[in-house]
Amino acid sequence: SYLAYCFGCKTLNMLKKKTFGQNSPCFGQKNPSFVLKLLPNVFYLFTFESLRGSSYPLSILDFYLCNFFKSNQNNFLNQSNPCGVSTLKTDKIQMKKIVIFAMMMLPFIGICQKKENGKIYIEHPAINLVDAFTKAMVKGDTTAMSKMMTDDFKAQNVVTSSSFTEGTSKSAYLRNAMTWFNQLDYYSIKTIEGTYPDAFEYAKDPSDNKAVTVVAWDELKGVHKTTGVKANMYLHRSFQFTKDNKIRRLVNYINPEVANEIDRATTVRTNGIIYNQHDNINKLRLMMAAAEHGDWDKYYGFYDKDATFYDINDMETKPHNLEAEKAGDKAIFDNFEIVSFEQTGYPDYMKYEIGGDTGTLYSWWNLHFRRKSDKKLIKVPMHYDMTVSKEGKIVNCISYYNAALLK
Repeated sequence: SYLAYCFGCKTLNMLKKKTFGQNSPCFGQKNPSFVLKLLPNVFYLFTFESLRGSSYPLSILDFYLCNFFKSNQNNFLNQSNPCGVSTLKTDKIQMKKIVIFAMMMLPFIGICQKKENGKIYIEHPAINLVDAFTKAMVKGDTTAMSKMMTDDFKAQNVVTSSSFTEGTSKSAYLRNAMTWFNQLDYYSIKTIEGTYPDAFEYAKDPSDNKAVTVVAWDELKGVHKTTGVKANMYLHRSFQFTKDNKIRRLVNYINPEVANEIDRATTVRTNGIIYNQHDNINKLRLMMAAAEHGDWDKYYGFYDKDATFYDINDMETKPHNLEAEKAGDKAIFDNFEIVSFEQTGYPDYMKYEIGGDTGTLYSWWNLHFRRKSDKKLIKVPMHYDMTVSKEGKIVNCISYYNAALLK
């Protein structure tokens, strides 16, 4: 309480000087009682403004205190009672009572900010209707679905709609439901693991008396029968029921990219050009020749300084950088001698339309080594998948081979 008293003096003196000037007398010297009597007002005003969400509680305090000082200046500018021990002790007791009372009131201040607007149910007849509606949809039973819907039913996918979208009518929605049923194999809609639907009975419902809203978090799965595109996606739905237990509104949150990918897959289109002769293929052969002859500065010069590397034998770990690749190569050549690097087939350079400015080099090799410990010849089939920048540098390399051959 004494610390609170000192803090109050400092705060009130600062605000008082703002009101009356720097030469006005200090509170702590002559009028401790006034400080302690004023602090509850300060505490209440600051607490109330903070709890109710005000953005300017300090500004409100500033305004309140300055006006309070001006209207009560005779109460503190003309105080002459010295600050004795007995007065301070009495004021400290008073301050303790104020603080205890204020702390007791805080929970009630917080509770006053809440207001119920109905109830949430984990079990409800409307939830059962949503389950039945979903099962009928998966079975393609539009007759059963129709019986659960009002004639003025509307549905919207809010991911793709706007405030001007009228929504999908009952007949159109039933046609769309049959499209999913007819075009998907292994079709299912199930609740996402770890979630469950909720039913809301709102106390304030401007659209329909005693209406119910059910929200569900599901996963739609299937494989498009023609294209093989997986239709797996999360599906969040909000069903609004009338008091007669019929679905009047359905708000969907659906990823449109699945349907877009199916549409794209139904057409034939190219995605770039395949080259069997290209400057990047020439660079690849020069790079492999440099490695075969131990010209490692030239070999690593074909890689970008920030290149990343993946090894098919250790794909669970993060990609490593050029320095780590050099260290790995050194560990191999400490135990093996290079005999020859034999190209098999021919390399391909792919310049994709989708994928930006980079291209991809695919090549196949037989790497012939001699193990130093027993002079045994070992052949290691190798496949490289290399991403090449527009500057012609290798920025990513994936190596496919059997690491057990290099033991």
